[in-house]
Amino acid sequence: MIVSSNMGAEADIIFRHQVVDVMSISTQVSRFDSVAACAETIGDAVIESSVVKFVPRIRSGSCANIGPRRSMEDEHIRIDDLSSHLGSIFNPSIPSAFYAVFDGHGGVDAAAYIKSNATRLFFEDFDFPQVSDIDAVFLKELEDSHRKAFLLADLALAAESSVNSSCGTTVLTALVLGRHLLVANAGDCRAVLCRKGTAVEMSQDHRPSYLPERKRVEELGGFIDDGYLNGYLSVTRALGDWDMKFPLGSASPLIAEPDVRQIVLSEDDEFLIIGCDGIWDVMSSQFAVSLVRRALRRHDNPEECAKELVNEASRLNSSDNLTAIVICFSSPARVESCPPHRRRFRSCNLSEEARNKLKSLLEGN
Repeated sequence: MIVSSNMGAEADIIFRHQVVDVMSISTQVSRFDSVAACAETIGDAVIESSVVKFVPRIRSGSCANIGPRRSMEDEHIRIDDLSSHLGSIFNPSIPSAFYAVFDGHGGVDAAAYIKSNATRLFFEDFDFPQVSDIDAVFLKELEDSHRKAFLLADLALAAESSVNSSCGTTVLTALVLGRHLLVANAGDCRAVLCRKGTAVEMSQDHRPSYLPERKRVEELGGFIDDGYLNGYLSVTRALGDWDMKFPLGSASPLIAEPDVRQIVLSEDDEFLIIGCDGIWDVMSSQFAVSLVRRALRRHDNPEECAKELVNEASRLNSSDNLTAIVICFSSPARVESCPPHRRRFRSCNLSEEARNKLKSLLEGN
């Protein structure tokens, strides 16, 4: 995201991943008719009483590159086994994973702070129940918890003396709990689900060009100038940036409240891509999904897929830092080998007269 020439130092902590077999749970929320029409709350979800057969097999890979910038302001988190990572904070009997991308601006400090304090901000203040307690009430509480976490993280940045008031970050998180996927987003990072080869966007880019955001901004006294909020910022939602926000308790054009979407994963859901805007500035969601899907069928390696996404964005002349995470829920249908390319010729039948003419030409008659 382009807002300032002041660049912070690179800080990167990558949590090593391991394959986690996610066990099915007895009480689940039914699939929405369309992920694209996912409600922002789960109030309309219907709880299934039957045991779900699909068992997601979670594994992931990530790649981050400074790109053409002078410094790296992107950060990311990748935890394939959240239970092991959080220990006593989190019920170890619940299979889970957590991922996040942060795109800083005005320096890296805001993104680095949120990343370093993610465990406290997103999980310490929330009591996760036993597996049998995962129901509509729990899922609604989980969604509310994530909304609250974004807002508290925003307030924490306001109080943090080490983070300049002109520094901020976009945030996108993805939490997998059993077969449930929850995505929360504030800013222009993006999450895209691959469902049988089709890209299903799990987040909305919060940019001034998005009409609902533009209307909200203008109703609160803000303005859009050449695609920038108040002529300065290329997003309408972000954490930090307190020099652009009204005093605490007042509604501002720039807000930290995330959009939150939930779905129940099925065997049709192959993988999720989350990435900062440096990726999405130069490729569509469907292009990225198709690229990763082909790559998985070649080598079944999400780490390599993330690298290929970043390399492709660089080849397409992205002008930003580049960060991508690929989270697989199942193995591809088949891993394609790469045999030597064989050129195929179309056979044809020549008449007797044509064969005689061809023979005559070849013999020089």
